[in-house]
Amino acid sequence: MIEKRDFYINGAWVAPAAARDYQVIDPATEDPCAVISLGARADTEAAVAAAKAALPAWRATAPETRLAYVEKILAIYEERFEEMAQAISLEMGAPIDLARKEQASSGTGHISNFIKAAKDFEWVHPLGDGTPGAMIAYEPIGVVGLITPWNWPMNQVTLKVIPALIAGCTMVLKPSEEAPLSSMLFAEFIDQAGVPAGVFNLVNGDGVGVGSQLSSHPDIAMISFTGSTSAGKAISVAAAETLKRVCLELGGKGANLIFADCDEKAVKRGVRHMFENTGQSCNAPSRMLVERSYYEKALEIAAQTAAETRVANPREEGRHIGPVINKAQFEKIQGLIESGIKEGARLIAGGLGRPEGLNKGYYVRPTIFADCTPEMTIVREEIFGPVLSIMPFDTEEEAVALANDTPYGLTNYVQSMDGARRNRLARSLNAGMVQMNGKSRGAGAPFGGIGASGLAREGGRWGIEEFCCVKSIGGWAE
Repeated sequence: MIEKRDFYINGAWVAPAAARDYQVIDPATEDPCAVISLGARADTEAAVAAAKAALPAWRATAPETRLAYVEKILAIYEERFEEMAQAISLEMGAPIDLARKEQASSGTGHISNFIKAAKDFEWVHPLGDGTPGAMIAYEPIGVVGLITPWNWPMNQVTLKVIPALIAGCTMVLKPSEEAPLSSMLFAEFIDQAGVPAGVFNLVNGDGVGVGSQLSSHPDIAMISFTGSTSAGKAISVAAAETLKRVCLELGGKGANLIFADCDEKAVKRGVRHMFENTGQSCNAPSRMLVERSYYEKALEIAAQTAAETRVANPREEGRHIGPVINKAQFEKIQGLIESGIKEGARLIAGGLGRPEGLNKGYYVRPTIFADCTPEMTIVREEIFGPVLSIMPFDTEEEAVALANDTPYGLTNYVQSMDGARRNRLARSLNAGMVQMNGKSRGAGAPFGGIGASGLAREGGRWGIEEFCCVKSIGGWAE
């Protein structure tokens, strides 16, 4: 049993103010794999006080100095990369190959992109031509509270901690109590890099405890949260009393528009993307909309791809998917699969229960429903599991209407060889991000959505700007 009861506050590992053990469950076995502490108000207060005391000196450091610390963090992360991959695989059930290639590497990738963005960032620059002495300055917003999820732990921790450090903010991180081990390891990286005491603090806890305490704390200028839409709403309400900035990266119900002129790998790519990380991604393409003339062929490919998708223990090498995070999530997914069956969707792959041969662990069968309709629960709700809903469309206009028929607006996808059509759809789909024909949005591109998917723009220079206040200055000496 791993024991990680201490918190990282003011540059040291310290015992919690009051003992309150919490078991971290290995989702592959349903057995405890670690024990941490859940913080009390006294722990939150100590962490915020340390961040507040460290703020004046940290914000006064030169950007080059702050960047040098981030470069040290990256070097340490790369040296201890395998430790990080193993921690993520254990705590949230990511298959070890995925933990290495996607989960842990997302952290090193984001840090590298932030370093590049910071080197080109103009902290003070002229307003524009014809306005002599008028300047714009980017300054740190202050002490920030960072609340991160369990599904992509280092992806989200680095998207928040690193730009906050670069911007000159001090911070308190509350990682998910479901998957805290990777964040505690990351705190070791911060400490090993010699980041000044109080700049970065970590307190474990749950949402109703440490999370709500950070959201309402008068000494915190900003909350950056990634998680469910319902929790994001509660945080917004709590933060309103102190008028703090709120940066929210929330849920999604992405539509994947498959046109008859798509490339031959489009459907298979979409299904695999949906099942990646066992469907536990807010930007998963969970609604597949298929042009009717290609619909039956698409269903055939999708069902075959699901049948080829292995489900196995996350410690096993190779390409497969692992369990979902916990019992509550497993039961929620089972209930939604049952609702799909009851509401008349046609089950073409998977279904209720665990995959054959896996009688323990929170494993879900890769599941696909066909002939779905917009009012079905599985089409409306974010499932956060390996469940794909497929429905046909007849025209481009109908496809857009179906895709936009959701309160969410994170990522939508388009598969078509018609460049003009892709460009039209990229502008008409309601989402913060659109990806087409399997192409990346590019290193350092902002990640975030609209509507019920939140307000964030994380990554690259946009991610740094999230932690800055813009100051307008007149009369600057030339």
